[in-house]
Amino acid sequence: MKLLHRHIFASVLFSCAVAAGLFAFVLIVGNAFKDLIGYMLAGQLSAEAFASLVVLTIPYVCVHALPMGMLTAVLLVLGRMSAQQEITAMRAAGLSLGYVARPIFLIAILGVTAGLAINCYYMPRSRTAYRETLNEAVRKNPLNFIVPKTFIRDFPGVVVYVNQKNGDVMKDFWLWQLDDQKRVKLFARAQSGHVDYVEADNKLVLTLSNVSVETRDEKNPEDFSTPHPIGTSDQLSIDLKLDNIFGKQQFNKKLSWLTFGELLTERKRLETSKSTERERMSVSIALHEKIANSFTILAFTIIAIPLGIKISRKETTANLGLALGLALGYYFINVIVGWLDKQPALRPDLLLWIAPVLTIALGTWLFRRVGRA
Repeated sequence: MKLLHRHIFASVLFSCAVAAGLFAFVLIVGNAFKDLIGYMLAGQLSAEAFASLVVLTIPYVCVHALPMGMLTAVLLVLGRMSAQQEITAMRAAGLSLGYVARPIFLIAILGVTAGLAINCYYMPRSRTAYRETLNEAVRKNPLNFIVPKTFIRDFPGVVVYVNQKNGDVMKDFWLWQLDDQKRVKLFARAQSGHVDYVEADNKLVLTLSNVSVETRDEKNPEDFSTPHPIGTSDQLSIDLKLDNIFGKQQFNKKLSWLTFGELLTERKRLETSKSTERERMSVSIALHEKIANSFTILAFTIIAIPLGIKISRKETTANLGLALGLALGYYFINVIVGWLDKQPALRPDLLLWIAPVLTIALGTWLFRRVGRA
């Protein structure tokens, strides 16, 4: 019987690794295009920095890839074995479903352990390192922040456009200065100019030549009933602060980027300070979320075993479709619970357990039903 267990263990483990790798690849590519492609096109990220950032993304995507990989693997392996009558032969030989599923539960327990380690330690560390590495890579190439033929809206209160740029020399430079309501209160256009980075002040200094400047009424800048004064200057210097983009100080971490130990420390600090109930609930939600997400692997395993046997399909696409459907329903419940994070009286931290508890309960009921069949 050890041979049978080794066969099931190897089949599920291999399928889980392949499926999790596929899901992780898709998530990594999506994350790279969303966060990094703009910096790459602007020349602010070297190939080495890009590769390092992609590697640092792996623990983050594994949080979702591991449960999906386990769910898909169990459905694929047991669906194939059931379709080929292997499960029927095992049952005819007097083997219970619980006995057959032992190696699968062993993989699930290992997965939960790995999930706890990733969610509580490695993922927060990798996300922090990811953001620090990205900030540092961009800071090393500040002059490349101005991209030709692109409206740059990253500077607070300013929109910049450069038609041509060669190194630190610019031609046909446009600048719009905005008020608090995003209305243009000053417009400047220069024939040429150059940009310098002042590291001590963490700012870009734009020195413009042959400049025309149009100023507008500060109280009503959109009033065009009277002509706006236009002035000219041989040279104009403009400072663009970079602190708000990738500042000198360390960025504020999201609660999900804190390790489990750091969250416990933060909760203790809030309990002894004049904090609001909402602030304390936010920390509690982050703590419960890390643990609940880890048990998603076990929940998916319990429900996938009876479904894989009952469906009895060889088709990979059908089983993948079922896995995606189950996962969408599971995470949809979590999304609904997430909307309650601003209402601590409803205990959204405990409501995070609705999806895993319901899935485990339904899976247990199906498991017993299939075991008695």
